Amino acid sequence: MICLLWWLWFRNGPTARRDREIVVATTVATMLALATGRLLAHYLPFRLRPMADPALMMNFPSDPVACKVPVLRTWSSFPSDHAMMWCAVATGIFLASRRLGILAYIYAFFFICVPRVYLGMHYPTDILAGAALGIIICLLLNHPMIRARLAVPALDWSVKYQGVFYAAVFLLSFELASQFDELRRLGEFFWHNA
Repeated sequence: MICLLWWLWFRNGPTARRDREIVVATTVATMLALATGRLLAHYLPFRLRPMADPALMMNFPSDPVACKVPVLRTWSSFPSDHAMMWCAVATGIFLASRRLGILAYIYAFFFICVPRVYLGMHYPTDILAGAALGIIICLLLNHPMIRARLAVPALDWSVKYQGVFYAAVFLLSFELASQFDELRRLGEFFWHNA
């Protein structure tokens, strides 16, 4: 879906400026959604993931994977930061192009959200809450007044410092696609070795 944001950025036409503003606001909303998800998971009461809850007496396909990724057992299940983040992206795409947005929502639902429930990483309510929060955050930041204020500095920077801008946005796109895993690992390394 990050590729769709790039496509929206580069498509020409009478709405090119508006599309770029939406991409900027959606990118900010996506990062805010991810941070909000982490904060809520940290400060709300801890919710054990279904795959780690012996009371459910269920076997999920993710059990062997979960043993190799112990962090999943220590992170609260609620809300789903994946649903929050990718529904925010789908919402931004929808605001710029209804047809592409519907495809983005379908993709987010079937390829991101449903597998997380099937694998026992989240309860359906984790997904629903995360999706609702991601959509709301993206809609708020894409209000025309807020969107314009967020986008102007980025759009100015994209014209004045094109090379640096596109290199930085490429790295940001990669980190968004991987949900900042590399930066999180680097931060954990420095936290534990400092």
